[in-house]
Amino acid sequence: MKKVLIINGGQNFGHSGGKYNQTIADNTLEVLKQFDNVEVKITNINEGYDKNEEVQKFVWADVIIYHTPIWWFQLPNGFKKYIDEVFTAGHAKGIYMSDGRSADNPKINYGTGGMLGGRKYMVTTSWNAPETAFTLPGEFFNETSVDNGPLFGFHRMNAFVSLQKMESFHFHDVEKNANIERDMKLYREHLTTVFKEQLKHQLA
Repeated sequence: MKKVLIINGGQNFGHSGGKYNQTIADNTLEVLKQFDNVEVKITNINEGYDKNEEVQKFVWADVIIYHTPIWWFQLPNGFKKYIDEVFTAGHAKGIYMSDGRSADNPKINYGTGGMLGGRKYMVTTSWNAPETAFTLPGEFFNETSVDNGPLFGFHRMNAFVSLQKMESFHFHDVEKNANIERDMKLYREHLTTVFKEQLKHQLA
């Protein structure tokens, strides 16, 4: 049995109602229901949460799937608060023990004190920016990908607690040029492929 925690980091704030990331989370659940040997828990930060219960969910899960919009090139404030509260509450309780260094040689081994080894994570992001803003010469992100640019710190955060990265999926141009049906179809195909591979390894 593969245990999956879905975290919906979308939120109702300003002109955003969090509907797009709710749609993504719903599609994630739809795909995972196709697999008999997958158990799912869901956290929607808009609905509130208990930080200690969330720590237990991280420890329980084999795979964490994060869904988040990107606001001003970063995680939205509610999702960032969730991470700060839950990961801090998880100190010595299953998420991380230390930064990994020793007093004898504090210059090495930083970031090796995580406690979630053997588990994996995947992230989806949703952007107003078109994909070409990341890929074309002279465009805004200077040919730097989402994962190597705006999400660099997010990925190192997960590495710090010993989570292993799975292939991300990014939704682009969701405000001015959205094609929800097309994008959700592509995402469902991506997630199905990823989990078939994960479950194949589990059964091997």
